[in-house]
Amino acid sequence: MATVDRVQRLAELAVTVGANVQPDQIVALGAELGHEPIVRAIAAAAYRRGARFVDVSYFDPHVKRERILNARPETLEFVPPWYGERIIQLGELRASRILTRGPGTPGLLDDLDPALTGRDILPRIKESGKVVGDRTTNWTIIPYPTPGWAQQVHPELAPEDALERLWEEIVHVCRLDEADPVAAWTERIEDTRAAAARLNERHFDSLHFEGPGTDLTIGLLPTSIWANALFETVDGTAHLANVPTEEVFTTPDPERADGFVTSTKPLVFPGGSSTKGLRVRFEEGRAVAIEADEGAANLRAQTAKDEGGVRLGEVALVDREGRIGPLGTVFHDTLLDENAASHIALGQGFEFSVAEEDHGRVNKSGIHVDFMIGSPEVDVTGATHDGERVPVLRGGAWQI
Repeated sequence: MATVDRVQRLAELAVTVGANVQPDQIVALGAELGHEPIVRAIAAAAYRRGARFVDVSYFDPHVKRERILNARPETLEFVPPWYGERIIQLGELRASRILTRGPGTPGLLDDLDPALTGRDILPRIKESGKVVGDRTTNWTIIPYPTPGWAQQVHPELAPEDALERLWEEIVHVCRLDEADPVAAWTERIEDTRAAAARLNERHFDSLHFEGPGTDLTIGLLPTSIWANALFETVDGTAHLANVPTEEVFTTPDPERADGFVTSTKPLVFPGGSSTKGLRVRFEEGRAVAIEADEGAANLRAQTAKDEGGVRLGEVALVDREGRIGPLGTVFHDTLLDENAASHIALGQGFEFSVAEEDHGRVNKSGIHVDFMIGSPEVDVTGATHDGERVPVLRGGAWQI
């Protein structure tokens, strides 16, 4: 498949299966510089589908680097108010949002002070969590291969070969190698929907993750609802929040997490910085110790932004039947790596993942940082309210 064909097919997938752009919608496109080919292809696909207007916003990580190097440290947390107002207005206008991921310059921020890097959360905008929670936009995130990213993922290959290999992997995990990708996604989404339904039938009180460097118990709220990434807006527009997606997730009890956990894949933040060899210890819901082989200060700085930053807002399970995990590739990108392995997120939780009576107990924060804690060596066990322990995942396979 020629690259131009792959770009066009990926764009169509984003507009149809992913965001499900509706006629007359405004479409907000967010991308890093270097993603111009996929952005233009998405714009074309959106207009063909009847979009009223496509609004493109590019993020330049090199400018972020200059800010961290040269700006006064006390200004690094400042975000112009119109950034957030734009997101809120997109929700009010019932717009569609499509974000592309794939670093053009991996490691660009690695030589900077991680404590400073963690204070600047851009391109993340905290108001994004509100429109997701309010379900006012139909949105999706898709990967786009870049030469720099390809070299990070496949350093053993020549640049052209690395880019080709990454493209092949993206085509595979996005199911674009199927004769009918829409049908393939429909089948996989039904699988994850059924897994979520089985978890909901059990009404677990908590989950226990146990494996190398990990012994963590996460409490669930009384009305925690398991779901897959097929979302629906308040107006009834279904959309697939991540393409690809392999997870089922829920909002946990932010006051009940105890034990320790070791990340099984690097944590890479939007904008280019990373944390490797992450280890976190929880007591009564709080992350009381954050250590890492590299970049711990970055995550510490992000979690220090508000009280909810050190508490959990998400727990997600991923089985071995997806397409990402079996590749054995570390993509150094959360969109892909979090769908290769079970994961948790510090920060903002999802009100739509609990019943209304528990909305007040959902964690509130300006951050939402996913990191991967699952692998075939990590067992997941559910505990019922009467103390029964039920195997949930063993070797990456569902036991329920």
